[in-house]
Amino acid sequence: MTTDSSNQLMPLSLSAPGVNLGAYISTVNQIPILTAEQEKELADRYYYDQDLDAAKLLVMSHLRFVVHIARSYAGYGLPQGDLIQEGNLGLMKAVKRFDPNMGVRLVSFAVHWIKAEIHEYVIRNWRIVKIATTKAQRKLFFNLRSLKKSSKKLTLEEAKAIARDLNVTAEQVIEMEGRLTAYDAAFEAQGDDDDDTPHTAPALYLEDSRYDPARLVEEEDYEQQSTAALHDAMDQLDDRSRNILQRRWLDDDKSTLHELAAEYNVSAERIRQLEKNAMEKIKTAMSAS
Repeated sequence: MTTDSSNQLMPLSLSAPGVNLGAYISTVNQIPILTAEQEKELADRYYYDQDLDAAKLLVMSHLRFVVHIARSYAGYGLPQGDLIQEGNLGLMKAVKRFDPNMGVRLVSFAVHWIKAEIHEYVIRNWRIVKIATTKAQRKLFFNLRSLKKSSKKLTLEEAKAIARDLNVTAEQVIEMEGRLTAYDAAFEAQGDDDDDTPHTAPALYLEDSRYDPARLVEEEDYEQQSTAALHDAMDQLDDRSRNILQRRWLDDDKSTLHELAAEYNVSAERIRQLEKNAMEKIKTAMSAS
């Protein structure tokens, strides 16, 4: 341990919570809690003088609070160390934005930032498919399980009651319940030598119609008909219009409006008009064929 001007004992080193969670929690619980006067002094030093040592002391003295909050998210099946790490990021953001003149303790101000970072981490990692994107969905995601009175499927009346409590619609409650009770499935079947075991992986039953013979024949016929219709429509144009379209759209080395204008001794705007008129004639002829 080491002592600074605020007389707070701080650990010389602190490993990440994911390395040795037990040792990390034991260490942060030994860091003394700041008094209101000590916190105000450190907050002033960082707010007015950008004293990074003061900011570090503010963060270190509140790490135990992050652990306490992170434990309430244990039911999502995510690593506790990762939850704490994300909460620590929120704590650092709170310290950076904390104004000591607001008249509140840092812990009251920081709780929003800590929970916000943990919420983002949970939503990003709880499922392969993102489960909550809107404000209402996030509210339901973090509150629905605790508001359900049993593990059974919600009745319409129960959904309406929860909707009133959270100021959302019953339809949103029912939709989120479905999302929470769904599960991720591997796209390909798991390795299993037991032929009697039914395989339900999507890769086994999702249809790939890219190589369906009927579809390939249909696409080839459509392409041939479209090509023939285009040639017939081009033949109905006058020589100048046909040449303009050919050189503007079909040739590999396409001509610009100014190059064609110089060749026909007209303005570039006139070439653009001829091109537009020719395109409209082509569309009309092809739609009629």
